Amino acid sequence: MSGLRFVVLVSLLSLVLAACGGPPRVLVVSAAKPEDTVGTVRIFVATSRATTGQPEYFSGERSPSVGFARLDISVPRAHQVGQVELPGSVTSAGDPASHFTVSAVERLTEPEILKQVRAEVARRPPSEREVLVFVHGFNTNFADAAFRFAQIVTDSGFKGVPVLFTWPSRARVLAYPYDRDSADFSRDALETGLRVIARDLGANRFDILAHSMGTLLTAETLRQAAIRGDGSFGGKLRNVMLAAPDIDLDVFKTQLAAIRRPVTVFVSSDDRALDFSRQFAGDKARLGAISEKDTDVVADLRKAGATIIDLSKDRSSDDYNHGKFATSPRVVQMIGQRLGADGLDGSTSGSMLGLDSKASPSFAARDK
Repeated sequence: MSGLRFVVLVSLLSLVLAACGGPPRVLVVSAAKPEDTVGTVRIFVATSRATTGQPEYFSGERSPSVGFARLDISVPRAHQVGQVELPGSVTSAGDPASHFTVSAVERLTEPEILKQVRAEVARRPPSEREVLVFVHGFNTNFADAAFRFAQIVTDSGFKGVPVLFTWPSRARVLAYPYDRDSADFSRDALETGLRVIARDLGANRFDILAHSMGTLLTAETLRQAAIRGDGSFGGKLRNVMLAAPDIDLDVFKTQLAAIRRPVTVFVSSDDRALDFSRQFAGDKARLGAISEKDTDVVADLRKAGATIIDLSKDRSSDDYNHGKFATSPRVVQMIGQRLGADGLDGSTSGSMLGLDSKASPSFAARDK
């Protein structure tokens, strides 16, 4: 790549890939009056980020040990589905009537978070004793990830226990190589966390929703879990949903071959962020940028166990079309319908979402 072309691509990437995260924010705790909000989302956090002082709490650097926390985030009465209403100033607590605001942040030890999550699971009726794990994408700091997850939980109507796995993104566009290595760095931490959820928390099932570069971390974690001999996590893992995955298409095919379980993939051919990511990846196709028009590719992926959900025709408030899974009201609410469905088999996720997709055959059916 010539020097001039590299400079041009970096400049364009700086504009486009910012959609994966947003302005770097901090978590300023403030009290909210009940009349100003429609409720509070309690999020439990596991992270491979290094701890730092308040109000950042966890930085973009890596930690050899996993950290834990609990967040309470209030949802404003002015909230609209698909939006994360935040104040213009990244250091402002915001107006609870107009913005998502933080009402509590508490760092926890591992025994403390296990005790609290068990209690949250146990107090729900049996049909809601489930956990949703969210793995964010590139260029996302701790605060950005927390606010986005609170919006997803709210708009999807998820009734179980939300768990955010946040990995060491430096939340800077030009830190793309560092972020990618940080995703690889976090594989063991995520796998260990998933095994704890499956084994120790009393949950009947758990689902994973990952976005952008977080899908690479998720797919690699599931691949190594399958190689270890228990890719279903004792039968507790249900839906795996990969949104706008920043994964090389060839790499994903090898991951699917090892994972050997149904995976739902949200794609969009007009994803401008992944278009520029492709140019930095040797002009290799990114999984999240395919569409139903790529008939041979889609057919191969479906045979391998992937349900492809094409969002190319969906519009949202995301100008770069990289976050449609969360910013499109139709899509985020349909994700909620799938999360609320009974059963452990996620192989029919496309049809149950009500989207235009052919459900992939289960592996049990294909192996007969």
